Amino acid sequence: MQGKRVLVGISGGIAAYKVCEVISTLAKQGVAVRAILTDSAQAFITPLTISTLCRHAAYTDASFWQAHDRPLHIELGEWAELLVLAPLTANTLAKLVYGMADNLLTNTVLASTCPVLLAPAMNTDMWEQVPVQRNWQTVQTQPRMHTLAPGSGILACDRVGTGRMAEPVAMLAQIESLLYTSGQRDLVGKHLLISAGGTREFLDPVRFLGNPSTGKMGIALAQAALHRGATVTLVHGVLDTSIVALEGVQTLAVTSAAEMQQTLLKCFPNADWTIMAAAVADVKPASYSSEKLPKRSLPSSLPLAPVPDIVAELGALKQPHQKLIGFAAQTGDIVTPALEKLKQKKLDAIAANPIDQPNSGFGSDSNQAILLDHRGRKHVIAPCSKLHMAHQLLAFIHAI
Repeated sequence: MQGKRVLVGISGGIAAYKVCEVISTLAKQGVAVRAILTDSAQAFITPLTISTLCRHAAYTDASFWQAHDRPLHIELGEWAELLVLAPLTANTLAKLVYGMADNLLTNTVLASTCPVLLAPAMNTDMWEQVPVQRNWQTVQTQPRMHTLAPGSGILACDRVGTGRMAEPVAMLAQIESLLYTSGQRDLVGKHLLISAGGTREFLDPVRFLGNPSTGKMGIALAQAALHRGATVTLVHGVLDTSIVALEGVQTLAVTSAAEMQQTLLKCFPNADWTIMAAAVADVKPASYSSEKLPKRSLPSSLPLAPVPDIVAELGALKQPHQKLIGFAAQTGDIVTPALEKLKQKKLDAIAANPIDQPNSGFGSDSNQAILLDHRGRKHVIAPCSKLHMAHQLLAFIHAI
């Protein structure tokens, strides 16, 4: 993200306050951020606030009419690698559809060629009006336009319904994706099946064998695939409850390895690529008690039974048009066991993932890996965000 250039266009809506977090986070990550406020936006948030967060003067329509070496909208349009319009009002949406340019923001959109991320926000009744919905569908036919549909909940007007602007965490994820891909949708038409999170194998209703997986890597893979145009199904075990919901992704929750096996086998025939990022148990208690065992009744040694080897089963079922990718979470030598797993389970590629390195593996927001494929290719992913790693993995698979 360091040195990337993002131009944020703020229209008049109460959701403008959410944009402050987006701008602040981007600036802290080393992104060069510039912002344009429409006249109505300034009724909700001041240019001083935005300029302070950007570490650069904010632009308004007053700036538009001042003398510049080059026309300001041309300069800004050429400068930006990504435009983010948030909140996008019904008024600005209509202008985008009809190519209108009556202020600095809309002139800059027309003077740019980079991807544009749209995050609308408005009252539910406004959002559901036929002209607004028609404009929303129309603007999405423009190849440059990428969208974050509004969510549902209680609005500033106390109405409960659709119209809430996407949360900053979702906006930041899509901004990172767009800066990586430059807006390329290279997975359109692909159906990706992704597993995530840890499974739990219960001894009784309150005790289980598990692992520290939070599902963050699988979530990042689902986000990256969705941002690149894929249809995504996410089969997940236990996830970090702080992880944002994935709008546009089909999510199927499971608990045990057996439930994950059943769900994945059902979904697998329709998948073009299957990525097994879940931390699935290897064993389970040999017996299960439907009632909580008293402490005095707990066995001094716990008999274990194997659970299904889901990856091997999918490898045996894989068709020529399908790709199956695994993960190998390892300590020490990560390559040798990963290569063995790649061959034994008939994988197309595998991510050898060190879990004994700082800021990588379970629960971390960052990760690193060595990618290996069945033809002997190798790609090293240096420590980076899990979303960045997800994009590198998807690019690696695409090249197979």
